[in-house]
Amino acid sequence: MKRTTLIFGGILMACAAAGVLTWSRQIVKEPSVAGAFYPADQAVLTRAVESYLGAASAPEQAGRLIALIAPHAGYEYSGQVAAYAYKQIVGREIDTVILIGPAHRANLTGASVYSVGSLRTPLGLVRVNEKIAKTLLNEKAGVTFDPIAYTQEHSLEVQLPFLQKTVKKFTVVPILIGMPTREMYVHLEEKLATVLRENERAIIVASTDLSHYHDAETAVSMDKQAIDGVQRMSIEDLQYCLASGKGEMCGGYPVLLTMAVARKLGATNGVLFRYANSGDVTGDTRNVVGYAAMGLYASALTGQQQQELLRLAKKTISQYVKQGTTPAAVPVDPRLQANGATFVTINKHGGLRGCIGNIEPIMPLYQSVVRNAVSAASRDPRFPPMRVDELTDMKVVVSVLSPLVELRDIRKIRIGRDGLLLKHKAGSGLLLPQVPVEFGWDVPTFLKQLSQKAGLPEDAWKEGTLYSFTADVIQ
Repeated sequence: MKRTTLIFGGILMACAAAGVLTWSRQIVKEPSVAGAFYPADQAVLTRAVESYLGAASAPEQAGRLIALIAPHAGYEYSGQVAAYAYKQIVGREIDTVILIGPAHRANLTGASVYSVGSLRTPLGLVRVNEKIAKTLLNEKAGVTFDPIAYTQEHSLEVQLPFLQKTVKKFTVVPILIGMPTREMYVHLEEKLATVLRENERAIIVASTDLSHYHDAETAVSMDKQAIDGVQRMSIEDLQYCLASGKGEMCGGYPVLLTMAVARKLGATNGVLFRYANSGDVTGDTRNVVGYAAMGLYASALTGQQQQELLRLAKKTISQYVKQGTTPAAVPVDPRLQANGATFVTINKHGGLRGCIGNIEPIMPLYQSVVRNAVSAASRDPRFPPMRVDELTDMKVVVSVLSPLVELRDIRKIRIGRDGLLLKHKAGSGLLLPQVPVEFGWDVPTFLKQLSQKAGLPEDAWKEGTLYSFTADVIQ
């Protein structure tokens, strides 16, 4: 194989025509934007970052923090906003940080994962988690290591000093996203979800600025729409917002990928810690850039939120059966406005009267309850539409589903905890976690009944793909 040499960051490296042959752990990627985007002097940089963090606050948030979203402009413009994101992880036990940002300068298709050595800032070295990084590489999926993509890139580098001042000991997995491909997206989504599922001390940091070079009023309006999509964990709405030009993110693809991974980990809502634009710093409001610090959380529903969903389901059923309309009011609680997946079950005289749901969080949680309540009452093909006289003595159950996880070992199924979904080439079926408890099934019976629910022979589960999920069962 033909060998060439490449000088990168002041280090001579042996390469091959098709890529890097060998790497040393001593390889150091030198900073590209120190002295431009942030101070190059160690003492000055330390004072700047500590000052930003000192001025930021971190109100307590419920649930597991899965990802942060932070801006990447020069510190004088966005450093204070970024500090609000990093303030959230002060004192947390974090050992792995997945950094995902856009490639501003490189002509990159797919993604580049920096997979060797260390990255230097004026505050010292940050070691790359080579083990994880190399598991992400997949040439067929367009996920490779292209060191040239990092030579002038700032989107990830500016995050490092904040991490060095907030996390005690950690490694990083730097990922630059260029022009994405479907194969790249699916590959990284699955791989990163596995990394975070196996290690709760890992976190993602997505790097992005918001709208670019609009007047401040326009910028605030556009940024509000993009932020709303993140807060509601609606990948679909954010994607539409960015594609339609109603909002802007230079790191849109990194944020969408981060949300997809977080959603697989059970992320339920996004939290805005701080928003500002460059005009707030410079005083020039004619052409500003927007910045947001946000977190993606997996948080359980409170008892009050659960009861509000149950009341909404009952009210919807009653109103629809009587009047053919649904409640118009939108809950003010942002947790209930975030996307979610639910099933609504109606029981009558101890027997099933209707049960309909959605398994993916593609609409706001309250809206999912309203739609499924209507469908359970009037569109379950197993039953005729409910009559007004049936509204008395009905029992309504709302099940809020967790994300689906592919199940490869049936020995991990726990009756009462897990619901199951079977996907088979000839059909599919789903049973909620409470069903085997109600009927007293063991695991083998559960699997047989699941197959029959899909309209298939009782052993069809052996030939299909099984997914498990949990649920908050509200009744």
